[in-house]
Amino acid sequence: MIPDNNVVSEVSTNMDPYIGAWTKEQAAHLLRRSTFGPTFQQITNALAAGMNATVTNLLQIPATGLPLSYDPNETISAAGSTWVNSVYPADVTSAQLHETARIKSLGAWLMKRINTENSTVAEKMCLFWQNHFAATLAPDARASYAYHTLIRTHALGNFKQFVKDMTIDPTMLLFLNGATNTLYSPNENYAREILELFTIGKGPQIGPGDYTNYTEEDVAAGAKVFTGYIVEGLRSTTLTSVVSTYYDLLHDQTTKQLSVHFGNQTIAANGANEYSDYIDVIFQQPTVALYICTKLYRYFVNYDLTTDVQTNVIPVMAQTMIDNNYNVLPVLQQLLTSQHFYDVAIRGAIIRNPLEVVFGMFNPTSAVPNYTLATNSDMYVSLYYYAQTMGQAYGTPPSVAGWIAYYQAPAFSKLWVNSTTIKSRFDLANYITLFTGVPVNGSNFKVDALALVNGLSSPNDAVAVIDDLCTVFFPKTISSTQKLTLKFILTGGLPDFEWTVDYDAYAADPTNATVSNPIKSKVEQVLSRIFQMPEFQTI
Repeated sequence: MIPDNNVVSEVSTNMDPYIGAWTKEQAAHLLRRSTFGPTFQQITNALAAGMNATVTNLLQIPATGLPLSYDPNETISAAGSTWVNSVYPADVTSAQLHETARIKSLGAWLMKRINTENSTVAEKMCLFWQNHFAATLAPDARASYAYHTLIRTHALGNFKQFVKDMTIDPTMLLFLNGATNTLYSPNENYAREILELFTIGKGPQIGPGDYTNYTEEDVAAGAKVFTGYIVEGLRSTTLTSVVSTYYDLLHDQTTKQLSVHFGNQTIAANGANEYSDYIDVIFQQPTVALYICTKLYRYFVNYDLTTDVQTNVIPVMAQTMIDNNYNVLPVLQQLLTSQHFYDVAIRGAIIRNPLEVVFGMFNPTSAVPNYTLATNSDMYVSLYYYAQTMGQAYGTPPSVAGWIAYYQAPAFSKLWVNSTTIKSRFDLANYITLFTGVPVNGSNFKVDALALVNGLSSPNDAVAVIDDLCTVFFPKTISSTQKLTLKFILTGGLPDFEWTVDYDAYAADPTNATVSNPIKSKVEQVLSRIFQMPEFQTI
């Protein structure tokens, strides 16, 4: 049974900077919440650097490579080059084969980014925004790539500009029918979701068609505002990208009247820039900051919004966002350096999502596939589907609201785990530790047990090995009995000095399989047990 760490008596809601002890426990907590799984060395580096420097280093969005062609069905772009600005073949069947090949490449690109994230919050933020602006894959992989690039570009940037750019993004226009929203056939899908899910939130219904923060009349007015944009270039044989284009003849030229929730303001006809004018009005409402900061809080801290959190934490974050013109980075800087974030009761309060499970096993062991481009890519595609089996397919959230574990009260992240998905978690854990690993093209991808143990503080000391592994994988201290059990597995029940003798023999001759394989096997057995412990399922 996964422990319910939300059952706590008191939690500090002080948003002043954290001034308590900075130990491996605090450093590991920060890195577990902001990345997909730190190595012991990364925790050690964070300990040495201190909280402020570590958070500053985390809050970066480094450049990333491009998705690469590797599937033999891709013939327009050579293997090893990128397809993101390539045309499609004219033949329909061939075009579909190219689309499939490119989507596989895109999925591999997304998984590789997580597997090689390099101690920044970038990938955690990209997943946050993928859930927030929960569009599914477009019918053209180039549009899907552009959508994910837009997310990465704005991940720590200005939220208002992000909403504006997402509004006319081709993938979003296709997903919420904006590309068919015209003067002659208005469509309210995006106009509704920008209010209900993307900016201000719905709020309790207080009257017919009145949801506290907006009304049905605002939805109808927004639909008119957003008319006039279409998507061009889908699977084009000549155009190298998918674009959104504004056509004045398709736009509603009337003045749009908003409700009392927006000060009864009007939106005058302003052609291609009218949508931006409307979004500016939405962002005049302080509720926008409260809404998005609540989502950030639930994602990084705890889904349980107590009265104290709603009174003392969320409004402070929201004011920081408003004071910084809706830039996200200062809000996260404040949150990740706050007294509240490091309260011990916060640790272990969130159930790992499927991607946190998959890469929370691989990343701390420094396991990165190192085969051919095709084999590496197919391994990443396999990991994509393993996460999908557990309930989280990165590119296809189940609805415009995202994954239910991020919004459905009262269970929230507990919804990641049921009798089916927990078995999938355990099966994968065994597969990549005790068995062959992820098989692709005659190669296998497993955790790197030797890299893991070699990177610990005292790898020839059985007690220290277990202590370090607990620091890496568990958000809270486990019992002495549990530690003894893990050490028993590591030593095979022999006295601790036998582990020291065996490890030292391996360290003296690391390429000798006779001495390295027993070390590797024992560490893998320990990892198998760790990955199936309830404590590992939380962060």
